[in-house]
Amino acid sequence: MSKIIESSDNLPHPPPLTPEQRKLITATVPILAEHGVTITTLFYKQMLEANPDLRNVFSHSKQQRGHQAEALARAVYAYAANIEDLTPILPVVERIAHKHTSVHIIPSQYAIVGKHLLEAITQVVGADVFKGDLYDAWGAAYWNLAHIFIDRERELYEAAQWVGWRDFVVAKKVKESDEITSFYLKPKDGKPLAPYRPGQYISVQKFVPELGFYQSRQYSLSDAPNAEYFRISVKREPGIRTITPSGALDTTQAAHPGWISNLLHATVEEGEAIEVAFPFGEFFLDDSSAPVVLLSAGVGLTPLLAMLNTLVKPDGPAREVSWVQAVRNERVHAFKEHVAKIKAAHPDRVRSTIFYSHPGEGARLGRDYDVEGRLELEKVPREVLRLDAKDAQYYVCGPEAFMADMIAGLKARRVDGSRIHAEVFGAGATPA
Repeated sequence: MSKIIESSDNLPHPPPLTPEQRKLITATVPILAEHGVTITTLFYKQMLEANPDLRNVFSHSKQQRGHQAEALARAVYAYAANIEDLTPILPVVERIAHKHTSVHIIPSQYAIVGKHLLEAITQVVGADVFKGDLYDAWGAAYWNLAHIFIDRERELYEAAQWVGWRDFVVAKKVKESDEITSFYLKPKDGKPLAPYRPGQYISVQKFVPELGFYQSRQYSLSDAPNAEYFRISVKREPGIRTITPSGALDTTQAAHPGWISNLLHATVEEGEAIEVAFPFGEFFLDDSSAPVVLLSAGVGLTPLLAMLNTLVKPDGPAREVSWVQAVRNERVHAFKEHVAKIKAAHPDRVRSTIFYSHPGEGARLGRDYDVEGRLELEKVPREVLRLDAKDAQYYVCGPEAFMADMIAGLKARRVDGSRIHAEVFGAGATPA
């Protein structure tokens, strides 16, 4: 278990951008709008070819599907477009910094990224254009932003119990529904775990022989903080199989975004070793005494379940809480009995409304669910939504369209945006 944090002293430290340099950066915004994805796609290709060890860091599936190139293009564009005032992008910077620390990004890797990013811009824009003062401005701009990340990531590393990867063991594997399975992960060294914030996530890492490198994925912690174990509850994504009929590992669909989740479900058993990063993430339960409303869809319930379990602990904060959940049907309704027991044990402060979009023949209205159809706020009882509590805090997690719908609906009901918190997977902005 390491606590070594790499120094950034040997990296370039340019001064703040001059007004002239900021104007040059702003002038390239139209170019980034048109060619941004072309630049970042070339960047990743050349960087990974020259530095194959970085394949252990970047998601193979997101590379194959172009998601990382698209996300980086959006980030570079946003940086250039807001170069005069970075305030609008600081929440995204914070989100990315947490993602970086969860996969152990180190300062020296920023030099590799800077080199290949400037080379890619030069190749796409043209060496006859991207030169001289313009090139120097972007070089300075890159390192100014890099040090914002490096400094914030150092703070996160310093606050963590360990840096990098720690050996854990799968102590227990529990099927929660037809799609979701929980993995209870305990430190191999038996030492107690430091507390985390309910709503945060961990990265887990496994070596994939079929790919020839490590792959990591981030999963929200689905239980209240404790000193013994981490629990992640992983959805098995449809569309592929990791085990062929002959029993061999199916690598033909290795680029599928759910490949690692399928691998966990199909091949990782109790007693197996797995590497785990310390919990990070800027989406977590606040420390106030205000009522809490938890709105989830699908596997988005996982970080909210950690919050719910924390709120009802005997030594936890005695806050009023509502659980509003969208589920497809009873076969995929994970933690149904668990939430029902919590509600029964705390009838004075825990309320819930469950939606089934496509209830099966065995589902019963009033027993398994409360409303048939998609989750619509107008169908949630006012007392469950706690709209009369002017300090209520709302936590939303699920597919992006669901979160956007919930946020818009809450704002339409005069809930201030400062009281609405959404978990965003990836580097995008919070759905508005």
